[in-house]
Amino acid sequence: MLNSKQEESLSKFMSKILRHTPEQFGIELDHEGYCDIRDLINGIKSEKRWSAVSESDIKQVVDHCPKQRYEIVNGYIRANYGHSSGRLEYKEAIPPSILLHGTNAKVAAVILSEGIKPMGRKYVHLSEGVEFASLAGKRRGELVILQVDTQRAVQDNVKFYLANNGVWLADFVPARYLTKFQ
Repeated sequence: MLNSKQEESLSKFMSKILRHTPEQFGIELDHEGYCDIRDLINGIKSEKRWSAVSESDIKQVVDHCPKQRYEIVNGYIRANYGHSSGRLEYKEAIPPSILLHGTNAKVAAVILSEGIKPMGRKYVHLSEGVEFASLAGKRRGELVILQVDTQRAVQDNVKFYLANNGVWLADFVPARYLTKFQ
């Protein structure tokens, strides 16, 4: 059983591998970003620090990750979002009437005037709940949560995609649909 510090460290390493550098660890992702969990374990074990990592350690990270970054299905694992190579395709869907975006006070005014851009990611990340928006936004400074009027946005042909676990994606959210969340 990993302690919380080890769990966080392993989660970051898994993210690096699954989201950014799978090929450096001999891992080939399928078109949906999955790989065999045994391949991931072998890749992780290539680092001396993680030579004793087990499938139960991986499952512990997946089960305890507050951002629900990973998904395991039938012995295959993937990072749910944030891939830097390729772009996972998600089904377009009608979102709840309001979605939230966590950011920091330093950039909130810019976002409110220019809209939410992917900023080096493949999609804009939005959430149904305050908890996830807070997790996403507070890591970069003073938290500001923005609210997206998705009903108006959908009427104007802004497309939203359901990732999973209450996470929604968009290519871009224009400023006219944004307000500060109360």
